[in-house]
Amino acid sequence: MDTYTTIKKRLLTLCAERGMSIHRLSIESGIAPSTIKNILYGKSRNPGIVTIKMLCDGLGISLPAFFDTEEFRTLEQEIR
Repeated sequence: MDTYTTIKKRLLTLCAERGMSIHRLSIESGIAPSTIKNILYGKSRNPGIVTIKMLCDGLGISLPAFFDTEEFRTLEQEIR
């Protein structure tokens, strides 16, 4: 799995765990719904760390908690 897909999957998992819609995540994080949708639907394949941090704030977790999954630990190097 690539980094973009792993980020997208993690966001969807965290929202589902919290029963949070894209609209609610937008309100809680201060990120426009269109930005979140662009990340989730592949239009924005390289979200910045500040955006991810704001999403984490909206989800009520830290950046380390966001990236602390087996999927992120086992990502293969993307530059070969």
